[in-house]
Amino acid sequence: MNTDTPTIPAETANHVLAMFGYGGYPPGRWGQQLLELIAGADIENAALLAQAFPAEVQAVQIAKYDKGGIAQLQAIAGNVA
Repeated sequence: MNTDTPTIPAETANHVLAMFGYGGYPPGRWGQQLLELIAGADIENAALLAQAFPAEVQAVQIAKYDKGGIAQLQAIAGNVA
């Protein structure tokens, strides 16, 4: 991931983990729909969504594409010792 990307809050990490079935806790209905939209977006639309929701897009991309991404999100969320 790019080092210029925003910091992911623990709450966002927990929401993304819950969406992918790795613990955490789910967001509300709107947040769930937003994360599903981001997860299903192609690269161009994900870039557009990142303009308004940078941390959420970054967290979803980490979960989907980064080796060790789930562990990274768990650490951010405080779910790993």
